[in-house]
Amino acid sequence: MEEKKGIIFTGAIVGIIAVLLVKFGNPANMGFCIACFIRDIAGGLGLHRAAVVQYLRPEIMGLVLGAFIMAIGKKEFHVRGGSSPFIRFTLGVVVMIGALMFLGCPLRMILRLGGGDLNALVGIIGFVAGIGLGIFFLNKGFSLKRSYKLPKSEGFAFPLLNVGLIALLISAPAFIFFSEKGPGKMYAPIFIALAAGLIVGILAQKTRLCMVGGIRDLILFKDTYLISGFIAIFVFALIGNFALGYFKMGFLEQPVAHADGLWNFLGMALCGWASVLLGGCPMRQLILSGEGNTDSVITVMGMLVGAAICHNFALASSPKGPTPNGQIAVILCFIIVGFIGYFNSEMSSTNKQVEGDVKIG
Repeated sequence: MEEKKGIIFTGAIVGIIAVLLVKFGNPANMGFCIACFIRDIAGGLGLHRAAVVQYLRPEIMGLVLGAFIMAIGKKEFHVRGGSSPFIRFTLGVVVMIGALMFLGCPLRMILRLGGGDLNALVGIIGFVAGIGLGIFFLNKGFSLKRSYKLPKSEGFAFPLLNVGLIALLISAPAFIFFSEKGPGKMYAPIFIALAAGLIVGILAQKTRLCMVGGIRDLILFKDTYLISGFIAIFVFALIGNFALGYFKMGFLEQPVAHADGLWNFLGMALCGWASVLLGGCPMRQLILSGEGNTDSVITVMGMLVGAAICHNFALASSPKGPTPNGQIAVILCFIIVGFIGYFNSEMSSTNKQVEGDVKIG
């Protein structure tokens, strides 16, 4: 019971902070969005040239460093990796393609709903369907194989990279890009955003907050622990939006969103499916990265590259709706994830043979 109180408290804090970040300058219904913020960082680093989404979002750096600080303090910083790195990188790309079809990660999906955006309901239905697909493969023995203990220097590298990104944000050298209009121009003051990320990173590390894990555990084990956190995020975001006058119910003219139900559904279904195979949602991957999990670092790098691909090849949706290129990419990604699921489960004779060879060796 005490543990559940802890994750409900965490969800309440996340919901409140998300609304306050909008008050301080972040785009509406985007106090936190892991996919959108990683996309903005990709733009800030020049990996894509979509001028309206370029900014080094300190919330992301705060999430990683908050988790890192908490993991060190609790002696839970364990450096490990080597579990199917290229597949994890590919799934990271896929998660981003799905999220940018919907225009938001699972966390923003809940925040959008808390702001009255009913398109998020369609996204949630798709997300649950995608998690259901992932559970099907888990029940068929899906695995990306074991990870291995690595030198501590491997685990410190990613947190240090995030410290470097903070330094680049503050110093603003000429080779870093900053949007002059659009969502990338809308941001909370640097140290407020960084503090928000640190607080959420610390709490998320302590409670293992994860939207994918919450729905997965609810379906598989009838365990409501993790999902309780996201229910709390919704409730407190809803209260905060009402209190500040941000709540606007409907499907149309929602901020940084489109109303194409089919592709909202498919985008989040793809995101949910790939996230189950990865073992956690985008936010959870950042938290694990701060704990020394280099498999999650590889996933985050896949998401970063995926964001660049989305904007360099016109895959990302806009408030006008999905693009033809994005629709093709989502369908191709469903096929790719299907192959990954099949060949890494007990359904594949190739996988059985590999496992048999490992046991014999």
